[in-house]
Amino acid sequence: MSELLFEIGTEELPAGFQQPAMQQLEENFIREAKELKLEYSSVRTLGTPRRLTLLVEGLADRQPDSREELMGPSKQAGFDDEGKPSKAAMGFARSKGADVADLQVVATEKGEYLMLVQETTGAPTAELLPPLLHNLMEKFSFAKSMRWGAGAFAFARPIQWLLALHDGALIPFTHEGVLAVDTTRGHRFMANKEFKISGIADYQKILTEAFVQVDPKERRQAVQTEIEQAVTDSLDPARARVAVDEALLDTVCNLVEKPYGVCGSFDEKFLQLPAEALITSMREHQKYFPVIDNDGALLPNFVAVNNTRVKDVGLTRTGHERVLRARLEDAFFFFAKDKEKRLDAREDDLKGIIFQAQLGTMLDKTKRVEKLVSLLAEQFAPEGVTECMRAASLCKIDLLTEMVGEFPSLQGNMGASYALNDGESAVVSLAIQEHYLPKRSGSTLPESKVGALLGLADRFDTLCGCFGIGQLPTGTKDPFGLRRIALAILHIIEDFDWNVSLTETVAKTLSLYGDKVDGSRETVELVVAYIRDRFINDQLASGADAEAVEAVTSVVFDDINDCKAKIKALTAIRSEDAFSVLAASFKRIRNIIKKNSSTEIESSLFKEDAEKKLAAVYADVAAVVEPLLEKHDYEKGLSAMLVLKTPVDDFFDTVMVMDEDEAVRNNRLNLLTAIAVLFLTVGDISKMQQG
Repeated sequence: MSELLFEIGTEELPAGFQQPAMQQLEENFIREAKELKLEYSSVRTLGTPRRLTLLVEGLADRQPDSREELMGPSKQAGFDDEGKPSKAAMGFARSKGADVADLQVVATEKGEYLMLVQETTGAPTAELLPPLLHNLMEKFSFAKSMRWGAGAFAFARPIQWLLALHDGALIPFTHEGVLAVDTTRGHRFMANKEFKISGIADYQKILTEAFVQVDPKERRQAVQTEIEQAVTDSLDPARARVAVDEALLDTVCNLVEKPYGVCGSFDEKFLQLPAEALITSMREHQKYFPVIDNDGALLPNFVAVNNTRVKDVGLTRTGHERVLRARLEDAFFFFAKDKEKRLDAREDDLKGIIFQAQLGTMLDKTKRVEKLVSLLAEQFAPEGVTECMRAASLCKIDLLTEMVGEFPSLQGNMGASYALNDGESAVVSLAIQEHYLPKRSGSTLPESKVGALLGLADRFDTLCGCFGIGQLPTGTKDPFGLRRIALAILHIIEDFDWNVSLTETVAKTLSLYGDKVDGSRETVELVVAYIRDRFINDQLASGADAEAVEAVTSVVFDDINDCKAKIKALTAIRSEDAFSVLAASFKRIRNIIKKNSSTEIESSLFKEDAEKKLAAVYADVAAVVEPLLEKHDYEKGLSAMLVLKTPVDDFFDTVMVMDEDEAVRNNRLNLLTAIAVLFLTVGDISKMQQG
């Protein structure tokens, strides 16, 4: 067994490129090794802004020998009457790089056939590694790549060196003029020289001594330790702590090879900025961490992370403070300028922002959302109709402000702040902020009804508008984020436990567009089907019973929470012994009734005891079940339906449904149809007969 150490040294890689590149390096090695049948015990990757490293241990010394039996044409087709090889035999041998003399005749179940046995001696790993490394280099994919010099090879950043060792021995490998060596390079500023490496055992140790923390997990923890220590060293730890943003922590980890934290301060006047604006200004431009007190309120401090240890921390702190002050002065200016004009005084300017070329301006969208949210509020929050409409009229206006122009991620947050400044109610202000929630799958949902209803109206408008002009997501293309929008609609409705008719809401939404979109029934059905597909995927991802989900959604999909209640009921009832038998019988019922839709039953037409018994039991069950189903008590309703198992079985054992007498036949079909309709109120249980 041996080991492979491969390091790609580069100019500084963008922070967002490193983790995907490390993952590609590992996955591509696994794929290459599999194709070569090259065994190993472990593979992992490390990386910093200046290097991507592959470490493979327990690597086999050579490929295994292989023996392959390749079947060719039949003996009859392979030789002519004189026993000479035919064109079929010669063609088969030639296609495998063999001679006809190498072919054997073997007996199979189908008769005698020609067979070629190919035995291959495995190649030494040392011979396989140069082309393997070349393939690894060629298979990287980056969001943006660059070329340098006269070469045609593209990579995220220019390659500076290659370290390639097989069990300590240098691999003879060159890529685009860069010759592999047995040395790595230390920190660009604190250890800017080459260090000889003998293998995996000393690689990480030597780099650590050269001020490089090459393991991203260890470096990320070091960043967190540094920023926390910086606050402890500069401020009272009993009243101040760093606000750790996990995403920013990941970014900063990928900006440094060894972190050094420094805590600075800024003028308290900047605390007049909305907290989110202040945090965003520090995070997006400078990658600084904010500092908060025990109540979570911002303090006039920040923590920066350097890639270099400095002798004069005070001088470094001053530099960071000077740069941040300029950024905060800009934000402070934008904030003050924005407040000079009320939000509602800007509304008409929304006609200058195009929502979508065919769907009109943001002002058009605002007017539609106002009408739609009022309809939704009348159903689910009649006491908040006025506030919903007011929030809808203001919710997009912050797109016109300087602050959102500088920091697009602050849309909603700035609108809420400016609304409060204008004297709007706290409810309206919160709704403006919350209508963008959730921003992504699994993130925070709106807490207020007004914010949730406004978020639904805004999303229904976008989703239906795009479908109405044929702008459907295809494959990986989803420019309007319709998948995310559909999921947000589902999660908001689920969280508030509202019984929203999707068909009705989509139809109303499309009608508000007038003749700008195709508001036909087909479009309504298309939108609802799209939401249904997202619902199914979401339910399966959360661990719901797949057959129960199919049983419910294959019959009707309109009320999300009603569907969830039915799925829950079917999942609970399927453990009953009678259920699986009844599900199988129900499938038989569905096959027999086919296109029959009538449920009118005439008791005088029953001739057999079994059908009379089934009709009587059905009548009793229906009397009990229908009120339960109207109250959406599906579990009790299904439990009551289980008593149909025995009379249904007896019916099929003794009654011929397709009687010669048409009236008798139709009456029996109507009885079965009535039973089917009762079950289909909850779901098509035939989909669950496998359980």
